[in-house]
Amino acid sequence: MTGKEETFMERTIVQIDHDNEDLHRLIRKLDEDLAERYPNPDDVFTVDFTDPKVREMVFMVAYIDGVAVGCGAIRPLDETTVELKRFYVDPDYRRQGIAGMVLASLENKAIAMNRRVMRLEAGAPQPEALHFYASKGYYEIERFGEYADSESSLCYEKVL
Repeated sequence: MTGKEETFMERTIVQIDHDNEDLHRLIRKLDEDLAERYPNPDDVFTVDFTDPKVREMVFMVAYIDGVAVGCGAIRPLDETTVELKRFYVDPDYRRQGIAGMVLASLENKAIAMNRRVMRLEAGAPQPEALHFYASKGYYEIERFGEYADSESSLCYEKVL
């Protein structure tokens, strides 16, 4: 082959079921990361996969060449609002646009569900996440819902 060679990786975002093994593997990695960042486990808000309401959530997994590398979900809060949950990209695949692709897919899904606001919770120990969300148009709001009394929580939203 002459000239400049390029390798193109196949990137896909797939909506999956809540019991998908790729999703749960990524969430375990997310939980490990958050446990290192937040010494108090009460500062980490997870999803109860045994709760029947988990079926109301939409889960997406990002794949590169068939390997699950990122995930995210949206949970309906009310008729106009969803919450971003369990958002994660494997450190080996960061800074390749994966997070932006997953977020855009989830935002588009929220719009398709007639939701016009997406909210999320993060914290100061996640500075790269806070920077990412700000770069995508999210702005800080007062703590809401289960985060209202959590001093470690920072909440954001975006009008879609």
